[in-house]
Amino acid sequence: MFIGIPTTFRNEGHMQEGPPAPSSIVGLASWLLGRAASRGRALVAEALAAEGMKMWQHVALSALVDLGPVTQAELGRAVALDPKDLTAVVSGLVDNRLVTRTTDPTDGRKKILSVTTKGHEVVKRCADLGREANDELLEVLSTEERKLFLDMLTRVARIVPHE
Repeated sequence: MFIGIPTTFRNEGHMQEGPPAPSSIVGLASWLLGRAASRGRALVAEALAAEGMKMWQHVALSALVDLGPVTQAELGRAVALDPKDLTAVVSGLVDNRLVTRTTDPTDGRKKILSVTTKGHEVVKRCADLGREANDELLEVLSTEERKLFLDMLTRVARIVPHE
């Protein structure tokens, strides 16, 4: 028998209940983080679509802004994306003139990726959209709770912020 605790989500500005959570997992941090992450990804993906961007394009473009010109292989390692998938992501960024792909002058087999002026503008707008989506995700928390929550998530995820 399925016995669970209803979960809630926001739809058109109103809190609504989602499907019940199975009672044996509702208290597991991993399950709750997964549900929160799923909701957060959906909000951010919807916001990025306003700029014609997909999630992985935003991740790769943001990483390139932080890293500066790098090889496609270096970018793949930095964002932990399979090379075949990265090729499609980068091709989309190149097609939209957000990134240039040039041959490495020291090794003709390698490609160097650089962010264009348009790419810098788009990543800034996408960062703003992502913050707005995350504000919606965390709107049930006070400012102090958000700071504490993000600090705890950073530690749990073992993330080292980029300087």
